[in-house]
Amino acid sequence: MLNIRIVAIILLLTTIVACSRGKQPPPRVVPVTAVPADRKDVPLQIRAIGNVEAYNTVAVKSQVNGEISRVYFQEGQDVNKGAQLFLIDPRPFEAALRQAKSALARDRAQATNAAVDAERYAGLAGKGFVSKQEFDSVRTNAEALQSVVKADEAAVENAALQLEYTTIISPIDGRTGSIQIKKGNVVKANDLPLVTINQLVPINVTFAVPEQDLAAIKQYRASGELHVDVNIPQSGTKPVHGTLTFIDNAVNTTTGTILLKATYPNQDHALWPGQFVDVVLTLTTEKDRVLVPTEAVQTGQQGQYVYVVKDDMAAELRTVKPGRVFEKWTLVDSGVAAGEMVVTDGQLRLVPGAKVEIKSSAAGQPEGNPRSQMTNTK
Repeated sequence: MLNIRIVAIILLLTTIVACSRGKQPPPRVVPVTAVPADRKDVPLQIRAIGNVEAYNTVAVKSQVNGEISRVYFQEGQDVNKGAQLFLIDPRPFEAALRQAKSALARDRAQATNAAVDAERYAGLAGKGFVSKQEFDSVRTNAEALQSVVKADEAAVENAALQLEYTTIISPIDGRTGSIQIKKGNVVKANDLPLVTINQLVPINVTFAVPEQDLAAIKQYRASGELHVDVNIPQSGTKPVHGTLTFIDNAVNTTTGTILLKATYPNQDHALWPGQFVDVVLTLTTEKDRVLVPTEAVQTGQQGQYVYVVKDDMAAELRTVKPGRVFEKWTLVDSGVAAGEMVVTDGQLRLVPGAKVEIKSSAAGQPEGNPRSQMTNTK
């Protein structure tokens, strides 16, 4: 009887153990988000805020005193080099020119007569009919009158130049601003500007970059011209393409930056003096770089790593050597190959070898012309 009870207990325990084993849950599958690592040509770029400046600016002033009798242009009008802008009342200057010409004609007649007398006295002095002193006096008078004629000629030239200055012309091609002194007002020579003209075609954009970027800029510029694209905020227009044309000769010791300048054709007047724009200076393009989303790169005791989803849906921890960052992507120098799935969300629940289920893939691939920074991830 005792043996039967022992056997019954053993059978019961065996049944309980077998049932408990049969009810164990399967291994846990971790849901994650993952995207494939990509391979792209990535430009090396520097971003900054720039300010648009006119290629050339001229404050037009009068070079003579007088009354503005005529204005030949409208405010905000495009004018060509040599176009008439203002007319200063020319009548006083015309009278001064006539007076100078009259004085020149009078003195020329006197000089001609004195030269004839000097020639006559030279012959008489040679025959002893006049003294040497008389001849020298006549000759000196003739030479003095010739000097007077030269002074009169200079006076005529100056009067003609002053009359020419009464017509004020544009020294450059550009767009006029507001007229500061209107028709009918009297102006003084080299006093207040009458109007300011800005040359808009071409046009410049100035911007400053940290001094630590100067070495790279000089290095890549030595290999050829550097392209600088600008975007006008909230305009919806395409980037405007230009070239780097100027590097300042000194670093600003207060801000630790170096001033650069780029030039743009600006035929459509898309850029306007005084605008603030987003500047992207492209130094070079790195070919066939492997990229992963920045959020995929984690930092651990052994350094930086990513989780890669293998073909059997197991997570594998890979130590990586990340490079610089542009937008939301990180360039990877080693550790991941293009096309491998890297986990972007859910890493904290993973251990090496854990089974994963990719719930969704992060949308968006690197753009064809991404904006990058020169900084490297540490």
